[in-house]
Amino acid sequence: MTALVIAEHDNASIKSATLNTVTAAVACGGDVHVLVAGQNAAEAAKAAGQIAGVAKVLHADGDSLAHGLAENLAAQVLAIAGNYSHILFPATASGKNTAPRVAAKLDVAQISDITKVDSPDTFERPIYAGNAIATVQSADATKVITVRTTGFDAAAASGGSAAVESIPAAADSGKSSFVGAEIAKSDRPELTAAKIVVSGGRALGSAEKFQEVMTPLADKLGAAIGASRAAVDAGYAPNDLQVGQTGKIVAPQLYIAAGISGAIQHLAGMKDSKVIVAINKDEEAPIFSVADYGLVADLFTAVPELTNAL
Repeated sequence: MTALVIAEHDNASIKSATLNTVTAAVACGGDVHVLVAGQNAAEAAKAAGQIAGVAKVLHADGDSLAHGLAENLAAQVLAIAGNYSHILFPATASGKNTAPRVAAKLDVAQISDITKVDSPDTFERPIYAGNAIATVQSADATKVITVRTTGFDAAAASGGSAAVESIPAAADSGKSSFVGAEIAKSDRPELTAAKIVVSGGRALGSAEKFQEVMTPLADKLGAAIGASRAAVDAGYAPNDLQVGQTGKIVAPQLYIAAGISGAIQHLAGMKDSKVIVAINKDEEAPIFSVADYGLVADLFTAVPELTNAL
């Protein structure tokens, strides 16, 4: 029984979501192999070999794999899928794009967004916005799985010594082509990887107030900035800052929610945070039910005072 982890990388380094997925793969039992598919990705393959718990790295290098197109990546996975009992992807945009294609071609049921491995064929995953946990048992010969990275600790990025084996790159499927990318540049930590997240809600009232109140606090803490769906829909913050069931799932060491009432869709995206601090003038706000520390106060007074005290 051997598990294959599909690495996320930038052709130079391994992204953190891969480390959490390796931990899930180790829990499935047996050896863990990692596939690094890209172009000029030798450094990423070398980094994957150093991850604790990894027995072998498969390095596929070719033009067709340069940009991680789902069609081509799926073809690469399918070329070697017969050797594995478990194929695991991080439950990121890339993983969610590729895993269903692999599962469909293998004619197996995808097991999505797992948060725990009970046994090699039994897994736990949240349903109903995290209000219930489903236990799923699969009889498929190959388990195609996406891993909710907040459900597993990251494997150590160093300490391993896995051999790197080169394999042939899959041919271009011809079904899609890379046109371009607009990459947002930011000095802040990436939202899903940040250790501290400060999020603002609709109560901030405007995009100007969102920036005026939340940015200084984030600067003082070295934190990423998040937002509720209501704040995003109102235009106070861009879409890529949305935390919640239809946004990003985060589990930082510290999550500060200011002016967020705590709808279940938002709680589904942040309730696994280690410490949750809520600031809201409504003492009945649902956010207080998951908060470790709650402050019933006007955020326009409390947040600046907190910022000044840091």
